[in-house]
Amino acid sequence: MSVLLQATRRNKGPRGELSKMRNNGMLPAVVYGYNTESIPVVLDYKETAKAVQKYGRTSVFQLEVEGKKVNAVITNVQRCALKGHVKHVDFLSINMSEELEVEVPVVAVGESAGVKVGGVLNQPVRELKIKVKPAEMPDQIEVDVSSLEIGDVISVRDLNLNFEILNADEDTLFTVTPPGVAKDDTAGQGDTENADIKATEAPESEN
Repeated sequence: MSVLLQATRRNKGPRGELSKMRNNGMLPAVVYGYNTESIPVVLDYKETAKAVQKYGRTSVFQLEVEGKKVNAVITNVQRCALKGHVKHVDFLSINMSEELEVEVPVVAVGESAGVKVGGVLNQPVRELKIKVKPAEMPDQIEVDVSSLEIGDVISVRDLNLNFEILNADEDTLFTVTPPGVAKDDTAGQGDTENADIKATEAPESEN
């Protein structure tokens, strides 16, 4: 289901104009891609953030600009380096009948047997790149880790999903290590991603 967001075309202006928009609770953005010109727009920040928190950043958003509705997904998000709040969002207009490549969060489900006896659940890969039609795009990919003993591994090749995964088969999603063995990344049981406007970071733009 597409999530409707109201967007207003804006004129490209100096940096100060964008700062005024942000101070007034607005979110500068750009819409480009399938069957549309590149359009600079502005949205209500709170309404946009609320929609992303509720439906997930991989959802299809229907933007209404000057009476025209466009199906789009979030591609790039620019954030303030100091405060972390979102400064600008890129929306990619899409064809709902064609597959796209998107990155989707991977979430552990259940408590592993190894963790119950003191092991540590590690998650080296937190997102998977998949190829899927927009209407079938999941908010997240849940992986049952309850059967993992200490030393066990779940890799991409172990997944049985209804869409194509573009990561390498040997990429490790989850593993359980013995107590005291340090790893670069660990995952709490059932972690979910921070509910905010999140996507691939991009260099700051004043489009």
